[in-house]
Amino acid sequence: MALDFEIHRTLHPTPEDERAEILRDPAFGQVFTDHMVRITWTQDSGWTEAQVVPYGDFSISPAASVLHYGQAIFEGLKAYRLPDGSIATFRPEQNARRFQNSARRMDMPELPEEDFLEALRVLVDVDQDWVPAAGGEAALYLRPVMFATEPTLGVHASKSYSMFVIASPSGAYFTGGVKPVSVWICQDYVRAAPGGTGAAKFAGNYAASLKAQTQAAEKGCDQVVWLDAIDRTYIEEMGGMNLMFVYGSAAESNVKVVTPALSGSLLPGVTRDSLLQVAEDLGFETAEERITVEQWRDDVAQGKMTEALACGTAAVLTPVGRVLSEDGEFEVNGNEAGTITMQLREALTAIQHGEADDPHGWRYVLVPAKN
Repeated sequence: MALDFEIHRTLHPTPEDERAEILRDPAFGQVFTDHMVRITWTQDSGWTEAQVVPYGDFSISPAASVLHYGQAIFEGLKAYRLPDGSIATFRPEQNARRFQNSARRMDMPELPEEDFLEALRVLVDVDQDWVPAAGGEAALYLRPVMFATEPTLGVHASKSYSMFVIASPSGAYFTGGVKPVSVWICQDYVRAAPGGTGAAKFAGNYAASLKAQTQAAEKGCDQVVWLDAIDRTYIEEMGGMNLMFVYGSAAESNVKVVTPALSGSLLPGVTRDSLLQVAEDLGFETAEERITVEQWRDDVAQGKMTEALACGTAAVLTPVGRVLSEDGEFEVNGNEAGTITMQLREALTAIQHGEADDPHGWRYVLVPAKN
């Protein structure tokens, strides 16, 4: 049976003028709305205590299993204010299913899809004034999380969990807007291996990535690029985004959009999947293939690969301009945003923001337009 959410509104909402100032130019993930969703799971009772409550800290036992054995998963998606005043999100059922897949891999309980979607709806409905105005890049970023709470030092799957959703008005993920980023190909560390947790949105995957991200920053790069764990040869993904490569050109009508094939160690991104469909809608060929570092460098040098880009919920889509590694560096498309990259970005964001038709039924209305 679907959960029935209790609504407990804060007695101290953010003043309207303060909220307006925040929404004028929101940074990514720095400020949070007035409320949050909380749901509890126990082995005896299942999913219970579904509530919208004032945003705030909560306490857990020092022996909580998550602090010792790391059972924690999360998701990320956005809510957009559409031109008609309604508020919608983008393919949330995919996030709900991935949340279930992540939970299954980490031996955690699976939140039913209908409850995941309702948690988003009730939170956005209560905090709808925090959704930025239509027509800009800003949106309300939604972060569902689940973690183990059983107070035990026994090494086993927890017998209790807390699931929550918080929301943050957010602008561009990368400062400076849509400009090519530089990436560092990491050869010292690996993100995940086949059979591991790479296909789950597991908190530990991100903890394991931080050292390499620091290394990339020390090299003057914006992001790290991971290689496969076995051969240390094949391109997998970036620190928090999937990668795509463009071959050919619109002028020659031979555009092909290629992304690394899912291997069990890559996260199956919702934006990745959506862009492959958008590319096909635009008449481009698409493929999922294994691409080596050497192939990336050589195909750019020979003019076969004309653009590279990264995609994910937070950044949506950003060009990749400079590629650095221990073996040197090279530029893609003269370190400029490519035509196909921007065409893909504009086509996808137009659907997300309600500025274009939605042929695949991807928009999911959370708050209807007011009459």
